[in-house]
Amino acid sequence: MRRVTILGATGSVGQNTIDLLTRAPDAYDVVALTGGGNIAQLARDAIALNAEIAVTAHENRLQDLRAALAGSGVAAAAGAEALVEAAARPADWVMSAIVGAAGLKPGLMALQQGATLALANKESLVCAGALVRETAARNDARLLPVDSEHSAVFQALVGEDMAAVERIILTASGGAFRDWPLEALERATLAEASCHPNWKMGQRITIDSASMFNKAMEVIETYELFEVEPEQIEVLIHPESLIHALVGYRDGALMAHVGAPDMRHAIGYALHWPQRRDLPIERLDLARIGQLSFTAPDEIRWPALRLARAVMVRGGLSGAVFNAAKERALDGFIAGRIGFCDMARVVEDVLSRFESDPGVIDAATTLDNVMQTDHLARIRADEMMAKRVR
Repeated sequence: MRRVTILGATGSVGQNTIDLLTRAPDAYDVVALTGGGNIAQLARDAIALNAEIAVTAHENRLQDLRAALAGSGVAAAAGAEALVEAAARPADWVMSAIVGAAGLKPGLMALQQGATLALANKESLVCAGALVRETAARNDARLLPVDSEHSAVFQALVGEDMAAVERIILTASGGAFRDWPLEALERATLAEASCHPNWKMGQRITIDSASMFNKAMEVIETYELFEVEPEQIEVLIHPESLIHALVGYRDGALMAHVGAPDMRHAIGYALHWPQRRDLPIERLDLARIGQLSFTAPDEIRWPALRLARAVMVRGGLSGAVFNAAKERALDGFIAGRIGFCDMARVVEDVLSRFESDPGVIDAATTLDNVMQTDHLARIRADEMMAKRVR
């Protein structure tokens, strides 16, 4: 029986992971579930899966969690350090699905225990790719990608030599505003940005899809995860969201991963790797679908892609700056402090400001330096947004 922990159990990735676990309850021993403010969901899942411990990130919700778990035998804990302690519990397989930079430290702790880390927290690689890879190698741990695009690349590389890879193509739906007139984006509302045409996801990642910051993060993640050159990574707009990625080889061949837009495919592949097992995924009827379409992305519409390439070329801790500024800009848009297009402007402003002070970006990639850079970039983003208050 495999010992499993889910970091970020109440989010969309965590819930899809739990769906798969409950279909084979005798195969898994659940160690820990962590979540945020959805205490009722966290407690229900912890009890249903007979977890050893449930942890909320919010210290002020500990009593609520204890009350919800009363009589179940499931332990309760709260706070950032409790999340790290949960990740340190011995487990064979850990899902890293905490949203944002907050997922970095627990993910590193899981790797230090030698666990297989199923990585849905793209911020870990964007902020500290070298540190994550080094930690995995030092502890004989394994990283398995769970983003649908990176899982697709990973699968297309099975049995292949990385030296033969010419390019990696990530596809993007284009999000909520792919067909909007460019001038209309300045007036885009929070409600409009929160509706994805293809995927059912949380609000933050749905907005990131509309702005293409999600894809920008995935471009950087591809660079860190597969250690290719920035110019080898391409993006295509693919509205149907059925081809998740393609790998091009030096003989001209393209290997494409095709499947329904269902996160349980990538999660299930990581959960069962290196085997393939039955999954409750829609089987595509290609004749009914009829055709697939592709267009090149417009970097005027989606400046996040241009910024991601600048981050890869600059290197160092610029990824930590990029992510922190993006997270704060997204907070600002959700709170109504800035407009939709202002998010990219804030991130570019923050990156430019840190470029003029290279001592921060060029510091060694240690956890302390990453977290300090993250902190400074958030302060700078808040200052930039204060100047752009609507």
